Amino acid sequence: MDQPFLLSDSLMCMDQLRAGEQLRVLDRYMDWHHADVMDGHFCPNLTLGPDFISAVCSAAQKPVDVHLMVERPQDWIGVFADTGAAMLSVHAETIRSGAFRIFRAIRERGCKVGLVLNPITPFEEILPAVNEIDRLTVMTVEPGYAGQPIVLPAVEKVKQAAEYKKQTGARFEIQIDGCCNKNTYATYKAAGAEMLVMGSGLFGLDKDIETAISGMRKQQTEALKA
Repeated sequence: MDQPFLLSDSLMCMDQLRAGEQLRVLDRYMDWHHADVMDGHFCPNLTLGPDFISAVCSAAQKPVDVHLMVERPQDWIGVFADTGAAMLSVHAETIRSGAFRIFRAIRERGCKVGLVLNPITPFEEILPAVNEIDRLTVMTVEPGYAGQPIVLPAVEKVKQAAEYKKQTGARFEIQIDGCCNKNTYATYKAAGAEMLVMGSGLFGLDKDIETAISGMRKQQTEALKA
């Protein structure tokens, strides 16, 4: 069976003491790397900085999506574009007063544009912007920490986005970030998800990352057979 989703590993869930070793393995199996940048204001955590992401971009063969979970993404576009990231993803909740200017700034720095929705934000709010983006990421957990339970109503937005693509021919990818594991694969696939950010649903399976990837693939296959 072909792999049912494109997959992105959540770099904040790596074993930071073995980051280089794990990255070499992840690079062989994953489609993207996903770097969460949190400022302690937009969400209650502090995570990956530009030096770490630059090191990943220099070493990795697969592209890196920098997820700017920050109050003022416009202040960080240059910094994280300079890391070598292929995509910068910004939250709809942080760009209401300058969305198209921010998208343009991202593209001018040579990056693709991602847009992210928190569980509470309706899909309808971003309809004017969806034809300007390369990827829509739907958060199915509150931003800030890995391993949270699913916010099930958020899955309806994935269905809405998939239907919008079907009706209009829009070309953005639909990605889910949050609670991607054996209990949700079938739900996410049925909703129309094309790509998943793998956090604890991958790294929590085994300390050996190759074993964890094998287990993840097996779980996905079994979940979608049922």
